Amino acid sequence: MEDKVSPDWSSKKVCVVGAGMWGLAAARELRREGLDVAVLEQSGGVGGQWLYDAATDGGDPLGLAGVHSSIFASLRLNSPREMMGFSDFPFRPSAAGGDARRYPVHGELLRYVRDFCDVFGLMDAVRLNTRVVRVAMAPPRRDGSLKWTGTSKRDGEEVETEEVFDAVVVATGHYSQPRLPSIEGMDRWRRRQLHSHSYRVSDSFHGEVVVIVGCSLSGMEIALELLCVAKEVHLSAKSTEEDMVAATSKMLSRHGNLHLRPQVEHLREDGRVVFDDGSCVVADTVVYCTGYNYSFPFLETEGKVTVDDNGVGPLYEHVFPPSLAPSLSFVGIPSKVILPQFAEVQARWVAHVLSGRRTLPSPEEMLRAVEEHAASMEAAGTPKRRTHDLLLDLEQCDEYGERTCGFPRMEQWKKEILRSSFSGLLDDIETYRDGYRDSDLVRHGLRHDGWTNEKDVGDDEEHASLPA
Repeated sequence: MEDKVSPDWSSKKVCVVGAGMWGLAAARELRREGLDVAVLEQSGGVGGQWLYDAATDGGDPLGLAGVHSSIFASLRLNSPREMMGFSDFPFRPSAAGGDARRYPVHGELLRYVRDFCDVFGLMDAVRLNTRVVRVAMAPPRRDGSLKWTGTSKRDGEEVETEEVFDAVVVATGHYSQPRLPSIEGMDRWRRRQLHSHSYRVSDSFHGEVVVIVGCSLSGMEIALELLCVAKEVHLSAKSTEEDMVAATSKMLSRHGNLHLRPQVEHLREDGRVVFDDGSCVVADTVVYCTGYNYSFPFLETEGKVTVDDNGVGPLYEHVFPPSLAPSLSFVGIPSKVILPQFAEVQARWVAHVLSGRRTLPSPEEMLRAVEEHAASMEAAGTPKRRTHDLLLDLEQCDEYGERTCGFPRMEQWKKEILRSSFSGLLDDIETYRDGYRDSDLVRHGLRHDGWTNEKDVGDDEEHASLPA
């Protein structure tokens, strides 16, 4: 619901943890509401995951992540750039050169994020090289209001800084803490094991036999890169039947050194990797492309927010803990959503609530909604770890934006270009980024929004709407 802005909203001091896309979206929306914002970022630059770091957790590639980014060196975006911009700041090709393709390399998106910060004057709110050590509820106030004590430490400094905030927005993302499977023999296997979080380049895999555990997008893309240098790549899937989509079939037909395998049953000390069907290979390296865990080691809520089987909760609409709202909120919990638009939606909602422009239901109502959602998932047989998975449901995301903050619905041509992109990925992961064809609706939308100056393009022409 929407109310008038409360008279004291401009005095609120808000801490945003993280300067990735989610945190920067939050900073801008909070500032638009006149709030005093401090963005604390542990890295030396903004961008979050898109701030590529050649360093890895080499000392313990399966342990706690010491490096934030999980980006590998050659990664290209898997969503079209027309979809990956803020609503009022399109992700257009750089006038100063760079990668102008629809699916550019990751550095192009980092440039865009930095431009976003500059254009909207956000950098003066960002404290780089500042690690959040602790966020905890401050001693109760006489008026009953809840405040938060934030403790941070700058690189190279011994003394920690302690501040009191009216609200905290957690925007640390969820692609930094490796999620590992439980496979018999992992602790005794003496050869190389690493999580995809620690993969950067293929140089050290020359002539190796590599087993990749996980047939997700990251697993397939790393497999494709390793095929050029490895002797053999064995892609282990939960279900060889379900994962045998057109893209997988085409990969297998093109690359004689790629093999699809069932789940790994156990690892043996002599280097053998044994699969569920009894077959085995002697491998040099095992790469786990098995996803990530939510982790907030700095956050102390007295048990009011927990992570259970990768479900963060209780969170009303994936954002507000009922008993701590609105002073504590999370942006960036949902997975399989469109970025940065969904970040913009959640950030705007949080900003409107903190400014008093909108109000939340009572804590009891919010908790009831969370419980009903959990019950519906359980009834559908959906595991708890999928609590925050929105599955690129564009209609659901539209409805979410309208309901929470009155965000405009996505244009139909953008929905079509995204669906076409996803369909192309499932059909042929090796060619969809460069071999697409746009429909009349998409071409009209591109012309209308200034992405291309072309007036008439034949239906059979590939790359019809590469950005000019």
